[in-house]
Amino acid sequence: MSSRQTVLILDFGSQYTQLIARRIREQSVYSEIHPYNIGMERIRELAPAAIVLSGGPSSCIEEGAPTISAEIYELGVPVLGICYGAQLTAKLLGGKVEYSEKHEYGRAELAPLKSVDLFEGFEAGEGFEVWMSHGDRVHTLPDGFHLVGKSQNSPAAAFACERRQIYCVQFHPEVAHTPRGSEVVANFLFRIAKLEPTWSMASFVDEAVGTVRAQVGDEGRIICGLSGGVDSSVLASLLHKAIGDRLTCIFVDNGLLRAGEREYVEAVFRDHFHVDLRVIDAADRFLEKLHGETDPERKRKIIGVEFIRIFEEESGSIENAKWLAQGTLYPDVIESVSFKGPSAVIKSHHNVGGLPEDMDLELVEPLRELFKDEVRILGRELGVPEEMVKRQPFPGPGLAVRCLGDLHRTRLDTLREADKIVDDEIRAAGLYDDIWQSFGVLLPVKTVGVMGDQRTYAEVFAIRAVHSVDGMTADWVHLPYELLSKISTRVINEVRGINRVVYDITSKPPGTIEWE
Repeated sequence: MSSRQTVLILDFGSQYTQLIARRIREQSVYSEIHPYNIGMERIRELAPAAIVLSGGPSSCIEEGAPTISAEIYELGVPVLGICYGAQLTAKLLGGKVEYSEKHEYGRAELAPLKSVDLFEGFEAGEGFEVWMSHGDRVHTLPDGFHLVGKSQNSPAAAFACERRQIYCVQFHPEVAHTPRGSEVVANFLFRIAKLEPTWSMASFVDEAVGTVRAQVGDEGRIICGLSGGVDSSVLASLLHKAIGDRLTCIFVDNGLLRAGEREYVEAVFRDHFHVDLRVIDAADRFLEKLHGETDPERKRKIIGVEFIRIFEEESGSIENAKWLAQGTLYPDVIESVSFKGPSAVIKSHHNVGGLPEDMDLELVEPLRELFKDEVRILGRELGVPEEMVKRQPFPGPGLAVRCLGDLHRTRLDTLREADKIVDDEIRAAGLYDDIWQSFGVLLPVKTVGVMGDQRTYAEVFAIRAVHSVDGMTADWVHLPYELLSKISTRVINEVRGINRVVYDITSKPPGTIEWE
């Protein structure tokens, strides 16, 4: 069992909850997100060193609003309430919360009233920029609490009870729009909770290796599905460190891969990792199962089930195969779990929501605590080649979620060609390493065009490029017009079946990075 200090984040449905976890981990302190309603027994089992109550879209004074047991404040660990978490704390401990006539959404200025631990390093009375997002306000503080910060529309923008180590802020210190928010978070972690900055990839490697060995014991082989992406590559390296030659890697060519992907994976894993690698050509099998299916959720589940079936079949020829390893990441888990009330499933991830219930192999998921950028750091720690560590994310369902509509082989080939042009030109422009993801999407929409004095009626190709840190939020990249023009010209001139190119300028939220 891990002996590390953990900050427990109870999620009330805020769009920023994942950012809280990231900001804490950036301070080299481990954090976990759980739904607000996990119950006191589970909270005690987790034995957190500190607790953060997130924001949320609800009003705590409405009937049926998400709530927690007031026992949380009696655990003897520091508590930080953010936005909804602050209001709920005030209400549960005897204060009064009311609807505010003047709401605060967006930038505001908070003035610390005194230099308490939470605002150590800040000048009392000197305002600093914060991000607000609330319609209620705390009108009366609970007994034992006092004001430590106010804004124009929030007289109780920050309040605390130092004796009980309970601190509440109406603003969001976790977002980039609160420039000094990381200082507030650090003060809570180190000055108030007295935590040690011991969370690192080096420590994670030792812990994960120990966890894998404890889970799988001294017998049985682990099957690891390789895709050539960062996650599965780092996963294979970690498992190889943990169990050595008891690892068998399987690469499935499902007909939904990028151009040249199969050849690349074979070269890297046989030449660099020297693992037992088996390549399965299952393109016909996958495309037959997916024929006529256009619903994205169904596509994901079909692909997830088929992958598992292939692994199970292949395990029959692998002596003593007992385990299946997956590169499930923390965002996969978060986005695939619907917390009762405030949160909703965004999409079923192939690593989480697409597995059959009657699976013969037991799962090993040593990366499920990590965000994407942390996996890259882990890869470098394990000695994974830099070219592979820096590869842009590629979805597990592959081109199935980038080829919208029916997955005909000809349409997939068309997408593959056009997508390779996007990749080639972005690399040639020297932008590949600076972009989180850049790729193409083939739309089941036909438009009229003119090519060589001839009328055409062909499909639309969309270019997508986004900046992100961990995939939880993203903003579209302002690609140079000259680059977009070059990609468009090449796609239309070189790829049959496409006569129009568009550029997607949607951020996440409201959109997702992938189109399906």
